[in-house]
Amino acid sequence: MEIIGVIAEYNPFHNGHLYHLKQIKKLYKDSLLVAVITGYFTQRGNLSLINKQDKTKLALDYGIDLVLELPFAYTIQSADTFAYAALKILNAVGVTKIIFGSESNDLNILTKIAQASLDNNQINKKIKPYLKSGLNYPTALSKVIYDMTSCKIDTPNDLLGISYIKEIIKNNYNIIPITIKRTNNYNDKTPNKTSIISATAIREMLKNSQDITSYIPKYNFNVTFYNIEIFNYLKYKIIIDEKNLSKYLSFDETLLKKLKKAINQASTCEELINLLKTKKDTYNKISRMLLYILTSFTKEEKESIEIDYIRVLGMNKKGQNYLKQIKNKTSIPIITKYKDINSKLLDLEYRSVLLFSTFTNDQNLAKLELQKPVIKD
Repeated sequence: MEIIGVIAEYNPFHNGHLYHLKQIKKLYKDSLLVAVITGYFTQRGNLSLINKQDKTKLALDYGIDLVLELPFAYTIQSADTFAYAALKILNAVGVTKIIFGSESNDLNILTKIAQASLDNNQINKKIKPYLKSGLNYPTALSKVIYDMTSCKIDTPNDLLGISYIKEIIKNNYNIIPITIKRTNNYNDKTPNKTSIISATAIREMLKNSQDITSYIPKYNFNVTFYNIEIFNYLKYKIIIDEKNLSKYLSFDETLLKKLKKAINQASTCEELINLLKTKKDTYNKISRMLLYILTSFTKEEKESIEIDYIRVLGMNKKGQNYLKQIKNKTSIPIITKYKDINSKLLDLEYRSVLLFSTFTNDQNLAKLELQKPVIKD
């Protein structure tokens, strides 16, 4: 039996995700699907539209057998750190193939770029002029990789896929990467006549109170666009911590000076990010940095954590049987309840839940977080 891994945010779960899972089932009929999913926050530094438990139920309803958690601390970092954690978890539970959506659907090019990206000596030598010209690191790195390989990739699924492949190569994981062609424009913010559109477009529709039912599989709950403004929480935190902001991830002195000025000019997070972003510091990077402040995720805390558990969010009978087979054989302990382990990483996870429940005024989430995994009959 093939043990196949997928990595997802499901923000929200839509027809494109369903297509992805159906294609896997078509290609590998005798397989067990393991998903590593993010929780209440996203890699871009935003709040998730669907809570962790509902994401888990949807994943199980539409083909996943075992749902594992990508911890908050790794969800809200760069693509390489995101990939590091996800692949480490999937490798630990015996996954032998990882299948991801790809705009190019060209595994040879993605692998060539991933291999070149690991040549630190060449990269460090070639990247300095690009950085000095004012380019941000990802853009500068992309130019260096093109110089080294004559290959250019700049679409989000492919870039994340390259990070996955890099982790596989770097750690010599026994995992084969496989791509499935993405069928829609990742950057499209408007609906179209097909049933598959991007998550970006769906979020935009929800923001504008438009009907999204044509673009998502059947849910037994309503998807809510959190039209809330967390700016006041953020502003309070920045004012209180003004002299200690350098303790948070990614901040340098130049950006801190801009932040202290901009916080009094902006009235929303969107305005603040636009005031701070530059060629060097992109929108997503700034969004994540502000989330670090909002959640008190410090450089010191980052250094003190490690992936010291794998948490099960849900499973069906097939997943449950597989879990019984591997539970005592994995290099990282598998847990189903908070009380199963003492962990700084898990403490941080719970803090993120409490903050999300505060921002969204959903006090039930803290109780849900402590419940046993979702079991699908």
